Parts: sequence; C-alpha cells; structure tokens
Amino acid sequence: MSIKQISVFLENKPGALYGMTGVLAQNKVDMRALSLAETKDFGIARMIVDNVYAATTVLKEAGYVHSLTPVLGVAIPDTPGGLNKVLQVITNARINVEYMYAFLGGKNVNQAYMIFRVEDVDAATAALTERGIRTVGQDEIQQL
Repeated sequence: MSIKQISVFLENKPGALYGMTGVLAQNKVDMRALSLAETKDFGIARMIVDNVYAATTVLKEAGYVHSLTPVLGVAIPDTPGGLNKVLQVITNARINVEYMYAFLGGKNVNQAYMIFRVEDVDAATAALTERGIRTVGQDEIQQL
C-alpha cells in the first residue's frame, strides 16, 4: 500500500514556494504534508495532497516540473516511543529509510502520520502489518 508523493522542483529564490502553493490554493488542492529540501540554487518541495490528479494537472499547466514517488504512510500513536517502534520493525526487516517527514491530521488527535521513502514499500508494509502497525493508503489520506 503506498501513497503518491508529489515532488516539485523550485528555484531557491523569494516567492517560488509562494507561487507554487498559490497555484494549488487557487485550484482548491489541500496539502496534507509538506517537506522542503534545498541546495544553493534549487529546492524540492515534497508533498502529500488530497487530490493527486488535480494537483499534478494544475502544476503541469502552470509550468512546474514535478514527479510522483510512491511512499509509505504509517499511522503512529502520538506517544513517546511510537516512531521508535516503527523504525525498529523497518530496521529489523533490513529496509533503508531514505527520508521521512511527519504530520498530524484527521479526527484522531492522539495519532500522527509519518511518510517514509523506503527502498521497498511493499516489504516495509508487510513487515509493519505483521507487527500490528497500521499503514495508510492514498484513499485514507484523501479523507483526512
């Protein structure tokens, strides 16, 4: 089970992020999570949105270079050690975590969501499910 992450390449200059988020806002695309990574000249905005099709369509029409990446979404109890338990399972399955970012959302205020970019989403999903850790898919993200 995976979630589609949109990665948008942006110039590292004032207003670039504002312009991209404006395109999404004008088209009523709701961001669920956002992560930024940058270099001196360019940045990558990685995001999870409620409507992937609408977001990629309006980004393309506005001239933004972007790509889709399958990522793993995990529901984590918002308690001390919640993330550590997930990472233990992933580590024991010998799956590398390339990057991750978190967000709170939904109606359950005692739960956080973590987005993982891993080398094998299916293997990570199987390992977590086997240990009783709930993963989330695109459909659930859209409903938050």
